[in-house]
Amino acid sequence: MRILILNGPNLNLLGARDKSHYGDKTLDDVLTDVKDTAGRLGVDIDHFQSNHEGKLIDYIQQESGNSDGIVINGGALTHYGLSVKDALTDAKLPVVEIHISNIHSREKYRQHSVVEYLAVGQIAGLGWRGYSLALESIVEHIRSIQS
Repeated sequence: MRILILNGPNLNLLGARDKSHYGDKTLDDVLTDVKDTAGRLGVDIDHFQSNHEGKLIDYIQQESGNSDGIVINGGALTHYGLSVKDALTDAKLPVVEIHISNIHSREKYRQHSVVEYLAVGQIAGLGWRGYSLALESIVEHIRSIQS
C-alpha cells in the first residue's frame, strides 16, 4: 500500500512559524514520525510539499495512479484551493485532511475547508501527532474497504 503525504504552502517553515499554532517541530521532524508509523503499519509513503498550487496538482495527477490514498495538509489552500480539491476528486482515492492547529476555533475564514466534503475524515488541532493519526486512519479505511 502506498500513501501520498501532501503539504501545501508555508508548511516547509514548520518550527519557525507561529509556535502557538504550529508548535516547534520542523517538517522533517514530522516526517520522521510519519515514516516510523508507516513502517509499523507496513505501508509506503511518498511525501511532497510545495508552496505552489499548480505543483501540488501536477503531483496529485502524476502519482495518484500508483497510490492507494492521500493525506493532505493544504495549508491556506484548504480554504480556497478549488483546483486542488478538483485534482483530489479526480484522483478517486480516499483522502484524510490534516491540520496542525484547530481550524474550527480560529479565524472565520480558516473554518471552511474545500476538501472536507470529499475527505473520509479530518484531523485538526492535535499538532504534529495528527499526521500519524491521519496515516493510521487512512490505512485502516483502505484496509476495511479492501476486505
